[in-house]
Amino acid sequence: MVYITRALVDVLLDLASDADPDRVATGVSVTPASELAGDDADTLPPDTPVFTDFYLPDPGNAINAVFGVDLSTPAGQAQGQFVSHPLRELEVTRRDDLAQVVFVAVPPWTDAEDSFGVFDRSGTRQPLEILDASPPEQTLTD
Repeated sequence: MVYITRALVDVLLDLASDADPDRVATGVSVTPASELAGDDADTLPPDTPVFTDFYLPDPGNAINAVFGVDLSTPAGQAQGQFVSHPLRELEVTRRDDLAQVVFVAVPPWTDAEDSFGVFDRSGTRQPLEILDASPPEQTLTD
């Protein structure tokens, strides 16, 4: 099972919508369930990784995306990848980063149930649970 917060799903779908008809790709990272606030977080074991954050994509700088690796994301910081497919099916393609976990979105960008999925690096769809939980607030000095 892969866990992600509803707020992150909403932000990723907004990024995809704003980039349409272009593709968007960005790294996503996890927070342990023990650090999350919300009733859904309390139902998970404390060390369960939950996808909560993303790195702002840099669509104007192609040098940052070399061989499917986003060089603008700090090494080891992104445990997964998000990609949008404005004209494709809800599946992993050859163009997608072969991260351990790949989130894919397709239009319509407003319906997470039908247009958002998660896959492993081989392209096999994984079970996904969207949680109503939030990560701890951070400041620029964190």
